[in-house]
Amino acid sequence: MTAEGRDPGLQPERTRLAWRRTTLSCTVVALLAVKQALHSGASPAGIVAVALSALAWLGFLLVAHRRVLGMGTARPQPLSALGALTAGACTVALAVFAAAMLF
Repeated sequence: MTAEGRDPGLQPERTRLAWRRTTLSCTVVALLAVKQALHSGASPAGIVAVALSALAWLGFLLVAHRRVLGMGTARPQPLSALGALTAGACTVALAVFAAAMLF
């Protein structure tokens, strides 16, 4: 079968659902960061960590939204290198800011 005749089947739908699940996970992490900051007292470092977590979450949300929209076409384009780098950087940033809030 040639690349022109490729039938993607349900693969784009599974990828779209995976992006949505990952976005939901990032949302939960961001909300837990806010909860942790509120319960531990609003220290300046905690506020900065929550603000940076919110920015990382928004960055990931933007990449995920663009990817989900891109998966709606008959022949979705692969994720760009910049999109993959941004998603990875936002994920690592969320983990670093969460660790910073704990200490």
